[in-house]
Amino acid sequence: MDLHLLIDNLTNPALLFFFLGLLAVQLKSDLQIPPSSSKFISLYLLFSIGFKGGQELAHSELNLEIVWSLLFGILLALAVPIYAFFILKKRLGVQNAGAIAAAYGSVSAVTFVTAVAFLDIEQIDYNGYMVAVMAIMEAPSIIIGVLLMFLFKATRDKTVSMGHIIKHSVTNGSVLLIIGSLVIGFLASDAQAEGIAPFTTDIFKGFLAVFLLDMGISSGKKLGSLKEYGVFPYLFAIVVPLINGVIVCFISSLITDSIGNRFLFAILGASASYIAVPAAMKLAAPKANEGLYLPMALAITFPFNITIGLPLYMYLVSTF
Repeated sequence: MDLHLLIDNLTNPALLFFFLGLLAVQLKSDLQIPPSSSKFISLYLLFSIGFKGGQELAHSELNLEIVWSLLFGILLALAVPIYAFFILKKRLGVQNAGAIAAAYGSVSAVTFVTAVAFLDIEQIDYNGYMVAVMAIMEAPSIIIGVLLMFLFKATRDKTVSMGHIIKHSVTNGSVLLIIGSLVIGFLASDAQAEGIAPFTTDIFKGFLAVFLLDMGISSGKKLGSLKEYGVFPYLFAIVVPLINGVIVCFISSLITDSIGNRFLFAILGASASYIAVPAAMKLAAPKANEGLYLPMALAITFPFNITIGLPLYMYLVSTF
């Protein structure tokens, strides 16, 4: 890995605020971001990246690369939960395996947003349609996770239908906002987009820093709940996303020549959902342990991706 790239990432102010959040928990500080403010900032980040992605998409010609990219994203969201489920099933049970598999097949919008900010710092271009790829990857993995629970006869709430689960995953607030913002950005003219640029662009990095501070605090608080399961969840939460990201770094070269796009594909392959999937699994798998799949995604995979993953995947897509 390029040491300069790693150091640049680790000294990024936004990332340092994440470490500050972790430190605050260790010091038992009362530092916290009010829940209402945290929710607003997360909505803002999704709105901003969706709108800018729509603007980029409006300037892109519809071609086979876009179609193949969308199909590749869907394939990733289907394949990852299937193989992850069989790794997890024997050790953690069917319901936990289904929930974790869905989380790791799905994507983290916040990791994606952080990756886009990383590309901006490195002044590397990417295509706006990658926002659409990210948005379309949320639901398939949730559906696969639930189907695997059905196939392996996990007990679940019989009153919750598959249609309800699919509807919930598609209409989840984060998914709906980023798709809606993408469409609005696509429809807006350049002059109209310029009018709100101070909000969508100028303050983006500041809000990202505050949000990562909140993520650091949340991650620090969640880590303790994994101890009862031994070392396995920690290993899975690092090794499986790492394998996914590295493989996608190479396979994505068959889809696109863009370094920025390949990098974002790797991040999408390596990330895990800790917003959409937990919300869906409360309905689909109420007996799955939220204290297992949520900390794995938020407290281990997310920090690994934004510290080591970003520079590693950038090095791989830039070199090979």
